[in-house]
Amino acid sequence: MKLKVLGCSGGIGGRLRTTSFLIDHDILIDAGTGVGELSLIELSLIDHIFITHAHMDHICSLPLLLDSVAGMRDHPVIVYASEETIEVLKQHIFNWKVWPDFCEIPSAQRPVMRYQAIALGEMVALQDRQITAVPANHTVPAVGYHIDSGQASLVFSGDTYVNDDLWAVVNRIENLRYLIIETAFSNGEKNLATRAKHLCPSLLADELAKFQGDAEIFITHLKPDEVELIMREIKQCAGRFNPRMLLHNHEFEF
Repeated sequence: MKLKVLGCSGGIGGRLRTTSFLIDHDILIDAGTGVGELSLIELSLIDHIFITHAHMDHICSLPLLLDSVAGMRDHPVIVYASEETIEVLKQHIFNWKVWPDFCEIPSAQRPVMRYQAIALGEMVALQDRQITAVPANHTVPAVGYHIDSGQASLVFSGDTYVNDDLWAVVNRIENLRYLIIETAFSNGEKNLATRAKHLCPSLLADELAKFQGDAEIFITHLKPDEVELIMREIKQCAGRFNPRMLLHNHEFEF
């Protein structure tokens, strides 16, 4: 499997793009502004989209993606998310007010999009690729994803706060090679991080102390105006780990 980072920033501006990862040629994890990096042909090849949660920076390109490829496909794009996230998408995005309901276009029998609820701990098998929803702790219902090629695994935390349940899952993954975990705020913004249910470097250090395995660790979702400060503070408190900042266009093969 190959995962390419289309976007991994906590904001926009210049080359910054919000969260979206392309797996091989046909799977997206989240649909932030990074989706705009793909050509129209590349967009038309996406068959599966896994959403972590309904916040705008993770879903904002989903309506435009569907609209752009609607006439180029003969089968629906499957959007996987928790039941709560799907309900938000139905009520607040694809509601014929903010955007058309692509579950009814061109018809309910042959839609552009179809929802597929995914429960915590549920695995979706796509050929030899397995994608499993793992726990996240955020201000809205959210999940992360464990992506397993059969040879090795990558875990993406999604947006999360202190999260013992995640580590209980991660510590059981024998073939874990990469861990992508968020740290949105600097230590000086710890109170805001706590209110918004994000991590800061000191909280990240506490979380990594629960990790019993060995994997390459990458930091995502940094606020644009605090990138250098956040990474400097992580270096100071990360203990035995040496997390690196996730970068736009970063590619992982596993």
